[in-house]
Amino acid sequence: MRRATLAITLALAFASYALPQEPAQSHEAKQEEQGDPWIWWKWANFGILAVGLGLMIGKVAPGLFKERSRSIGQAMFEAAAAVRDAQTRATEIEARFAALENDIAEIRRNAKAEMSAESERISRETELRLKKIQDQSMQEIALIARAGRDDLRKYSARLALDLAAQRLRSRLTQDTQDGLVDGFLQDLRYQVTQNAARQ
Repeated sequence: MRRATLAITLALAFASYALPQEPAQSHEAKQEEQGDPWIWWKWANFGILAVGLGLMIGKVAPGLFKERSRSIGQAMFEAAAAVRDAQTRATEIEARFAALENDIAEIRRNAKAEMSAESERISRETELRLKKIQDQSMQEIALIARAGRDDLRKYSARLALDLAAQRLRSRLTQDTQDGLVDGFLQDLRYQVTQNAARQ
């Protein structure tokens, strides 16, 4: 591709030197009759500029898009890991609640067995103790349930924040990407015009 561009440039330079030189008066008369005689050279210069810009964009743009695709893939992978972690934690909390119900049932069975084994004389005492045990159990259950709910709320809030951040990162739309490419092209055009002005 470089050889072809170099060949075209050399051919255009050679052709510009090979143009016949005419007197100034006849040249002005012809220019008025035929229009701009350099129009084809202007088009050739424009073609060279377009090919150069295309080559520059072809080298830079794929790297930018590849990096963006990699970061989006990484964000999706992290989101999937966060979802798996949340499911594991939810399963653990459900298992805790199930074990808590089993513990309550076990405490009640033990209390009934003790009440039937005791005599009538100790039955009142046993009932008082059972009531205390039940009150303590309910308080412990309430505390454990409250702690479990608090943990679940905190974790859900953290997960919601992480998912919101990932959604914000993934909202880079095609219009935003097109805007980035247009800005890059405008910078390239400005640099080309600056270089042309210096020469």
